[in-house]
Amino acid sequence: MNKPTLCIVIPCYNEEEVLPLTAPRFKEELEHLQSLGYVADDSHILFVNDGSSDATWNIIQSMSAQDGMFRGISLSRNRGHQNALLAGLMECRAFCDVSISIDCDGQDDISAMDEMVRAYLDGCDVVYGVRSSRETDTFFKRTSAQAFYKLMSGMGVETVYNHADYRLLSRRVLDELANFKEVNLFLRGMVPLVGFKSTSVYYERHERVAGHSHYPLSKMLALAMNGITSLSVKPIRLITALGFIVSFISFIGVIWAIVVSIMGNSVAGWASMVSIVCFIGGIQLLGIGIVGEYVGRIYLESKHRPRFIIGERTYDEGERAED
Repeated sequence: MNKPTLCIVIPCYNEEEVLPLTAPRFKEELEHLQSLGYVADDSHILFVNDGSSDATWNIIQSMSAQDGMFRGISLSRNRGHQNALLAGLMECRAFCDVSISIDCDGQDDISAMDEMVRAYLDGCDVVYGVRSSRETDTFFKRTSAQAFYKLMSGMGVETVYNHADYRLLSRRVLDELANFKEVNLFLRGMVPLVGFKSTSVYYERHERVAGHSHYPLSKMLALAMNGITSLSVKPIRLITALGFIVSFISFIGVIWAIVVSIMGNSVAGWASMVSIVCFIGGIQLLGIGIVGEYVGRIYLESKHRPRFIIGERTYDEGERAED
């Protein structure tokens, strides 16, 4: 079996403080994999600049000019982590047999790539990097993350618990992933849908080496909404079930009101009437809001707009095709 060409895909957004520290680590790990005979000598590290407003792209260009192991692409504007990651994965299909995606902040254990590649050589097409614990997280981060995965599971979205976007994908998985045309991306839920043989590698997550996180609670909630509305119709079904329950209760209430009226015991009840109206109105607004989320996403999907546009590369198209 020939040695596979590996491409390590690393999305970057305003990481000028981090890149000079973590890029040498990625190179060291790739050279280590090459020395073990696991991957080919033409393996690369591909940085994806997600429309950064700092010197991130300048650093990527400088590293690429000094070392052929580094490559870079820059999106025309900021499109978000999931789109940037997908851009890198689709780009590397032209010159790799297998990819490993990882964030550039140094929190994910880079040495876990050894076990990932071994699992690939043993026949796995997908290898998930899974956190072994969350002891280093704050209480809020740990609680919100656990709630996130439970929410995804409860909504019927298939995900790997405590797995983010640190994973290995074979070339045939990348080819099949290219057939998924969603605009609203949730790769953690899309990859399991591709199928093929998979396994997990467990690792300890470290503190960020520099800078600050670019994934606050608001973005986590937006990601969860993308995951639910892109991969599950369960919220719509819950609304339907709630509608039946409320209708049944309302029907009983109507019967009760008629019986009380016939018995002559009816008393004008302003408070009860207002409460019922507010309750029904709230349910209706909630239902309309959730349905609106789906309609809005259908609207975006129907436009068939590109999910990303590559503005620049540190290598030309001819070099990419030759690989």
